[in-house]
Amino acid sequence: MDVSAERKASDGSATMGKARQAFTERMSCSGTGAGGMAGCTPHAVSADLTSEIWEKVKNHPCYSEEAHHHYARMHVAVAPVCNIQCNYCNRKYDCANESRPGVVSEKLSPEQAADKVLAVASTIPQLTVLGIAGPGDPLANPAKTFKTFELVNKVAPDIKLCLSTNGLALLDHVDAIAKCNVNHVTITINAIDPHVGARIYPWIFYKHKRHVGIDAAKILIERQLQGLGVLAARGILCKINSVMIPGINDRHLVEVNKEVKARGAFLHNIMPLISSPEHGTVFGLNGQRGPTAWELKTLQDSCEGEMKMMRHCRQCRADAVGLLGDDRRAEFTTERIAALGHKYDVEARKAYQARVENVRHAKVAATRRQLAELADCADAVKVLVAVATKGSALINEHFGHAKEFQIYELSATGAKIVGHRPVQLYCGGGYAEEDRLPTIIRAINDCHAVFVARIGGCPKAELIKAGIEPVDEYAHAFIEKSAIAWFKRYLDRVKTGEIKHVERGEAATAHASIISAA
Repeated sequence: MDVSAERKASDGSATMGKARQAFTERMSCSGTGAGGMAGCTPHAVSADLTSEIWEKVKNHPCYSEEAHHHYARMHVAVAPVCNIQCNYCNRKYDCANESRPGVVSEKLSPEQAADKVLAVASTIPQLTVLGIAGPGDPLANPAKTFKTFELVNKVAPDIKLCLSTNGLALLDHVDAIAKCNVNHVTITINAIDPHVGARIYPWIFYKHKRHVGIDAAKILIERQLQGLGVLAARGILCKINSVMIPGINDRHLVEVNKEVKARGAFLHNIMPLISSPEHGTVFGLNGQRGPTAWELKTLQDSCEGEMKMMRHCRQCRADAVGLLGDDRRAEFTTERIAALGHKYDVEARKAYQARVENVRHAKVAATRRQLAELADCADAVKVLVAVATKGSALINEHFGHAKEFQIYELSATGAKIVGHRPVQLYCGGGYAEEDRLPTIIRAINDCHAVFVARIGGCPKAELIKAGIEPVDEYAHAFIEKSAIAWFKRYLDRVKTGEIKHVERGEAATAHASIISAA
């Protein structure tokens, strides 16, 4: 791998600022360069991105959109206690059928967690990241959290460590975070105005006292922003999660974006509110709606600039295992782990990941060749397409078996992932669920095409009737290469008058109403 680092900034925030810019160029196909491909290759290096930072992000599925096609992560549920209450959260400790943050099937001790990491990493060699994200807050459970990291560091030193926190106790544990080699920290920051925050957080528990209202929000926000600045100065990469709540903080999140960027954040992940009444949250029971797909994308687009926006988040459970979008937690219950008899083989894991990198190289080369055909295109047309995939950056999922569709925006500069749409399975137990098809079509109604490995006659006909082109000619090919080839043909058809380009309608975001039984 060709990695260069011509200069290093002594100031942590300055380093993060340069890293953000380089990361944006590297991980997006909208950069400049030969064929517009400066950002498409995971191996092209900007002089402003140090080799140290590149090593941290190159195979982290949350910090790198490109890596999430190839690498897996897991969360261990060792942190049940939380020190704040959010109106969008209702923690559950024995729940198997909901897919959202704060939910787990079973709580673990640090020792059980370390054993689970070995079992998963032995079974899933592309696992590169262990995160602690709940079901409460890791830093409200510091003894269990840092004991887990300590154990994993000893038995699986090749795995990156990560934690996700509300930030209230962050300043108290910066040294412990650094000592445990936790190089990635996610902080959920939903507001920088206490008046906005008071509508999201009913209370916090700080210094042995419960605070409520504006006072609670003010303390939390101050601690979050201070903690972010300190971590950035220590060279720890920080991702900011923000929940988009229409009518409460949606417009305000533009200001949040500016503030966290100024404080050294590396990535910003604006997520849709999940507010189904059956989840039992305050917002869900009060009828607070989540954003539409268009509202979410519009806000993310307005915030994207020097700091990279994360667009591939799955809002994972606190015990998620596997590739993003392919949760395998059911394979690794405490009972099943005891029967696995796993053996941790670092060299075998390295060999497997080397093969993964070869696939990434091939994908980049294929995309570069395809993008060259758009080099002279000055057309301003942009379209969205949906993709059914099981991972590896391939179009390798049957329409009827898709639990989600990844959404790509295609333009003259290439293909860029802009989100995902969870859907209910169209085919279950070998039979099509015809009543689900209209809901699936509504979920991708803003897309001009849907790329699949295979599709049956009935859904194909209904998609065409809805104005969405089903595309199965690129089965098992790379997503970006195939999407760009289709887009080039689409532009040619528009140019010759064979078809007329029309803007698609609004999609119906189905996330809040879907309960995954996987």
